[in-house]
Amino acid sequence: MMSIVAAWRAVAAMFILNGALFGIWASRIPAIRDRLELSHEALGYGLLFMAAGAVCSFPITGRLTDRFGAVAMTRIIAVLYTGSLILLAMADGLWGLAVFLFVFGAFHGSMDVAMNAWAAEVEQAYDKPVMSSFHAMWSLGAGLGALSGYVAVQMGLTVLVHFLLTGGVVVGLALASSWVSWTSRQSQGPQSTFFALPSGALILVGIAALCGALGEGAVADWSAIYLRDITGASESVAALGYAVFSVTMVAFRLAGALVITRFGPVVSARFGGICAALGVFTVVSTATILPVLAGFALMGIGYAVIMPLAFSRAASDPNVPPGQAIASVATLGYGGLLIGPPLIGFLAEVFGLRLAFAVLLPLAVLIVLLAGALRRAD
Repeated sequence: MMSIVAAWRAVAAMFILNGALFGIWASRIPAIRDRLELSHEALGYGLLFMAAGAVCSFPITGRLTDRFGAVAMTRIIAVLYTGSLILLAMADGLWGLAVFLFVFGAFHGSMDVAMNAWAAEVEQAYDKPVMSSFHAMWSLGAGLGALSGYVAVQMGLTVLVHFLLTGGVVVGLALASSWVSWTSRQSQGPQSTFFALPSGALILVGIAALCGALGEGAVADWSAIYLRDITGASESVAALGYAVFSVTMVAFRLAGALVITRFGPVVSARFGGICAALGVFTVVSTATILPVLAGFALMGIGYAVIMPLAFSRAASDPNVPPGQAIASVATLGYGGLLIGPPLIGFLAEVFGLRLAFAVLLPLAVLIVLLAGALRRAD
């Protein structure tokens, strides 16, 4: 039988790929916005198509994952997701960008469902709470992707060249690292409705995931613009906002297994909500670069374990097959990751970017109140 460590590495490679592609995209949003001359509102509309693509993909991928296995689905979607990143660099207007963002969001969401189902299988084989370590690899990939944007700007690379080079390298390495022998569970399961919405106890799990992921999405797509527009940071420095957020998230997710084992999922989630709230308050209460970066770092700590805990809870549900359970929570959770950016865009157009970010504060408090729903069912 293959080593469980080898299985962990294989899944981790796919999480790194998924995060890296998202971070690469996020790091060049200001450049794409400036090239297409988009307002905050127009960019928000474009990002809404990304959210729509993801939400539409969740129930389909959940059923396919239960039917054909998480491993096969993860590898196939990884290639398609990488190709969709390249399309974003070719957009020549708002509607072209919107269409490509729909495709990018669909493959991003699909891969999230499939790779988290695979991760849940490996976690159950480990019999330890290692889901947060996989999400740490996602954050590591996202941070590296964001840093690649900083390097690309410094080198004067166009967005297309940047996406081609980094996307090609990352997907090649990830696929090579993931090629291990692992037999996923396969089941027909009951057919879900078109939208994979959670039911029963999973509703509160999904809402907690929504609050955490909405904050993650807001930082991913707006931290660079926030630093440029509010603090006056240069484009290269602005790209560090998401990198700082990702670094602290990686650190706390790597420590997540120890934290969750020692204090339990409920206390861990409450601590995360408190840190996220403090981070949001720090960001919106100043217009100076270093304190804003510190606020993003606190938000990284705060949101670190929320999604891993939500997916672990979903995968352990006794009444719903893992693929469909994860897809239902992902509809609210990663739907929030993708709906957050357009929401911030719409609010920024009306109230300004700083007040738009302040909406994340009550959502962080809601995480504290819903922490009890993240206790594992088994």
